Amino acid sequence: MLADHARTLDAAYREVGGRLIANPDVRVDASGKIHLTGVKAVEEPPSLVDLRARTTAMLPRVELPEMILEVMSWVPQVAEAFTPVSGGRARLKDDLPVSIAACLTAHSLNVGYRPIAKHGVEALERSRLSHVYQNYFRPETLSLANAALVARQASVPLAQAWGGGLVAAVDGMRFVVPIPAAFARPNRKYFGSKRGMTWLNAMNDRGMGRGAKVVSGTIRDSLHMVDVIFGLDGGDLPEIVVSDTGSYSDVVFGLLELLGISYRPALADLPDQKGWRINPAADYGPLNTFARGKIDLRKVKRNWEDILRVVASIYTGTVRAYDVVTMLQRDGHPTALCESIASYGRIFKSLHILQFIDVDETYRRDVKGIRNLQENRHSLARKICHGKKGELYHRYERGIENQLGALGLVLNCVTLWTTVYLDAALRQLKAQGYPVQDEDMARLNPFVHSHLGVHGTYTFALPDLAPGAIRDLRDPDASEDDEAI
Repeated sequence: MLADHARTLDAAYREVGGRLIANPDVRVDASGKIHLTGVKAVEEPPSLVDLRARTTAMLPRVELPEMILEVMSWVPQVAEAFTPVSGGRARLKDDLPVSIAACLTAHSLNVGYRPIAKHGVEALERSRLSHVYQNYFRPETLSLANAALVARQASVPLAQAWGGGLVAAVDGMRFVVPIPAAFARPNRKYFGSKRGMTWLNAMNDRGMGRGAKVVSGTIRDSLHMVDVIFGLDGGDLPEIVVSDTGSYSDVVFGLLELLGISYRPALADLPDQKGWRINPAADYGPLNTFARGKIDLRKVKRNWEDILRVVASIYTGTVRAYDVVTMLQRDGHPTALCESIASYGRIFKSLHILQFIDVDETYRRDVKGIRNLQENRHSLARKICHGKKGELYHRYERGIENQLGALGLVLNCVTLWTTVYLDAALRQLKAQGYPVQDEDMARLNPFVHSHLGVHGTYTFALPDLAPGAIRDLRDPDASEDDEAI
């Protein structure tokens, strides 16, 4: 196996180096540093611009609570996932979905119960909402509900046009925690004079959140990312994982490759990267100085049995990746086993860099595409979590986990709702003879949110619809005044 990897790496250096002369986007300076021009934006065809504007204008305006209830009516497994912590049968079964939707609204919007609770309405009494949140909301129930939403969206034709669901992007959102909390850390760049934490979350290429982890402060250690991937809410493990520049290391490259996952981080600091080679005598032309690192395969061979034990322990969930690699370091210095995993990872880190700078920019464009998609998801999350200036007021980690778990579930509700209605809009346009091109349909975004209301009075009532029916689509040619609510 290692011999095959050595041949693959040697061939990649020779092929990519030979194509550099025909690659106007890459320059190798005298010190061997690689400089890459940013990915150029692809001009959007008029057909895509018109299709996006038309389908967005067709989305019915809806308040967030009604949207959550509507999605729960489509996917009854969401409400069924919320079971009492006692393990017994729910006594609040008749109107429990309304109380669950109210709790999701209060905590995802970060506004608390005051604007949500309604005196005299049993499902919305403040004491009832507090009871439901404390007894029904926990990571296990939120995970089950999320898995049901992901599965439902996967059945929508438009979502299938966006991707196969086996590509994942992992990135962190920063939240200020202005009260004393054990897990909050200072970082003036992100939190000013206050403290905060990071919500490290994973999203698939269809826009659905698959899992998350609360991380203290703004810790850079990318091994938390491996734990997020192996703690996904249902479904298959991704085949490809994309992350930002600050979330990768040689150890992560090694672990993910051994776990059967292709790792493709963004490379904003490319000139500072060093390539690694196995053959010290090989001549790689313009990439010779770049490939100045030496991979010692003897380290990998000596520790191979222990490497497999570590990987199997992570795969089966016996240990967390973060914990096991922390134990493989002594006072910040890697042990022989940790260094052997990193050596193995350097093979695939070098292959990733070579493919990233190659003349065909499809590879790096795909990386940038899903990174942009996740930024759009985080933008939607900021719109939803607007209360208290987006700051979180929990002293304990479990409180943060449950609130951000509710935010992640609501984000998936919004994404599923938008996917279903965009798909309906496309079907209507096709029936009317509008030319919908497959390549334009694949570039629509599930995170449009101009139709979504998150401010004001919150009501919990479904429209009077026949079973299986959805709301009427708006007329894309109608004026704003005609469609105002």
